[in-house]
Amino acid sequence: MTEAPAAPVPDPRREALRGHVAMLAFSALVAGSFSLGALVANLIDPVSVTAVRFLWAAAVLAVFAALLANRRDGGARGFRAADFRAPWRFVLLGALFAGYFVLMFEGLKTADPVSAGAVFTLTPLMTAGFAWVWLGQRLDGWVAGALAIGAAGAVWVIFRADWQALLGFQVGRGEAIYFVGCILHAAFTPLLRRFNRGEPALVATALVMGAGCVLLFALGWQGLRATDWAALPALVWLTMAYLAIFASALTFFLLQYAAQRLPSSKVMAYTYLTPAWIVLWELGLGHGVPGMLLLPGIALIVLALVMLLRRD
Repeated sequence: MTEAPAAPVPDPRREALRGHVAMLAFSALVAGSFSLGALVANLIDPVSVTAVRFLWAAAVLAVFAALLANRRDGGARGFRAADFRAPWRFVLLGALFAGYFVLMFEGLKTADPVSAGAVFTLTPLMTAGFAWVWLGQRLDGWVAGALAIGAAGAVWVIFRADWQALLGFQVGRGEAIYFVGCILHAAFTPLLRRFNRGEPALVATALVMGAGCVLLFALGWQGLRATDWAALPALVWLTMAYLAIFASALTFFLLQYAAQRLPSSKVMAYTYLTPAWIVLWELGLGHGVPGMLLLPGIALIVLALVMLLRRD
């Protein structure tokens, strides 16, 4: 009786390259949500657009979770009753995640997309702070230095290279609103890990999106009913579809794919590409380039990216 041939051993370098390609796509898709979101932020209520986004994304993720995620117990598929233990976890996480996106859209009513992207690059530094408090995770000096450099570049862009605005803390209203949202996002990430009780990542995210969807529909029902959905421009529908499918479901898949092939610090590093991708999105949409004075700040953000990529 002949033995079955052994499964081929994956090439680590090739797998790492695939992880980097996945994160490049991830960061580009995330950046698109800033440029497209700014176009429609004043055309629809932020709670309403986020509710629809969560509804579509939760449906897509639930289908994938049922088909692919839960290959436990001899290959059984679908959700398990145990995945629904302590539902308050998903309600809290859904509230944080939904709050982030609502405040993002509210901020994009007035914030420049590039500046908002720079605010987003502050998230890893804040996440590290929450992870230290809640998970006991500590940063080494190299990663801490990279995060500090990235934060300095973000501050440069946010205050538009105006030292007087920085000293007087004259931050734009939209950027300030979105910064609060980024605090919620930074808190969400370590809590997602702390509250996990063995659920597959795809299952957990589908439940978080579902809980957030229920909360948004409950809290924003009046705005949802008052919205004339039939009269919304096609751009709004296209943006909502992009946010739900590409900037939610697909980016989640890419993030999980890359996390299995790259160290966490390298996965986190691609957050710093967001402002650069937004610049390209703005060029593609015909909105021009940011002022030359912002380029040093973007350069510092890219330097932080390079430092984190070289860390491991």
